Amino acid sequence: MKRSSKKLPSDPNQLAAEIMRLSTEDQPDQTKSVTSYLSAIGRKGGLKGGKARARKLKPERRQAIAIDAAKKRWKDHAKKSLP
Repeated sequence: MKRSSKKLPSDPNQLAAEIMRLSTEDQPDQTKSVTSYLSAIGRKGGLKGGKARARKLKPERRQAIAIDAAKKRWKDHAKKSLP
């Protein structure tokens, strides 16, 4: 919402008219450009994150993480398959 630094009118009728003008004027839609920018940044970091983390971890720790993840995945699967 574009607005100058001037004060709002003190007359109630003029104030109401100014509020209506400000709330109904056409505004450029900036959410698309901001959303696409943030999603691109997030994807960029996401592509790097897992590989960088894996390089830092020792092989034993990576294996432990993988085993824990597999147990959690199969835990829900085992509950569903039982009669």
